Amino acid sequence: MKSSIERIMAILNRYGTSISSLANVVGKDRRTLTSWFDGSVKKEPSQEIKSKICEFFRYPMSIWDCEEKEFYNLLQSVPIAEIQIIDKGYEGSLRYIIEQEKNNRLVIHPKFPGPAYRDSIIPSPYKIKTSIESKRLREERSKMVLNYHFISFEWYSIESLLKFAFCPIGNAYSRQQKIVILQTMLEVFDDNYNKHLYLFDSYSTKVLGMDTMYISLNKDKNLMFFKMPIDSLIVEITNTPLIDKMFRHFSSKYSILKHIPPSDSTQILKLILESIQNNHELFAFLSLVRDKTPYGELFANNVMRD
Repeated sequence: MKSSIERIMAILNRYGTSISSLANVVGKDRRTLTSWFDGSVKKEPSQEIKSKICEFFRYPMSIWDCEEKEFYNLLQSVPIAEIQIIDKGYEGSLRYIIEQEKNNRLVIHPKFPGPAYRDSIIPSPYKIKTSIESKRLREERSKMVLNYHFISFEWYSIESLLKFAFCPIGNAYSRQQKIVILQTMLEVFDDNYNKHLYLFDSYSTKVLGMDTMYISLNKDKNLMFFKMPIDSLIVEITNTPLIDKMFRHFSSKYSILKHIPPSDSTQILKLILESIQNNHELFAFLSLVRDKTPYGELFANNVMRD
């Protein structure tokens, strides 16, 4: 059976938590914990320390004494109390998103552009008629996000940007709408320190790319939520270690994703806009990126050439 120290190490590895962070959680010096883990000091953590770890990572105290199979089941689980299903219909989901994101947001978008920019150009994302209230809420969200002072960190895959600009399949935007959307986003993001646009290479680690959905993170509220494929259904999570892990993964300082930083992302949007205005094909745009930026390889990862 695993020792308490081995179980602590497994928990740290599960969430990618550093020894320094654990030291803050349990109120111990980092060097003390390091001596436990490298075996230079034989130590059984006190019940107080175990309790603090369980409180922070939201595990039951039984995780210290259970059999190994149950330990790994507990290790991989997220407590049910920290998962909430928001099922309030389309208007309710819009109100929820506006409320949770009203001060600032970090969002991973599944498609380019995000709903706030889309809704500022296209009257409705639906083919069926929606209510006057839902239209008002979409306009409120767009106004909030497009405001110069609103703080927004936004991640889009390079793949979704290329599909928006050059792929006719599943693309609802006319050439003129694409131009207006790009111009709008450039007005919002260009030379604005409140706005941060990241373009990441979803093919840098996986052959078939990385699947994404609309995910919104708020570290101040210790909350994240994502949209389910079932329309208007939202899953809210308040598990601190999971939120911390997601935040680190999509934080420019620590992210392992190959990406284009905000300082250069607007340049890419300008090249996309130029290509659409000049009716350039995809490969002409890729040549433009290769010649004018250091990101030719990132874009080439997303396109298969025969």
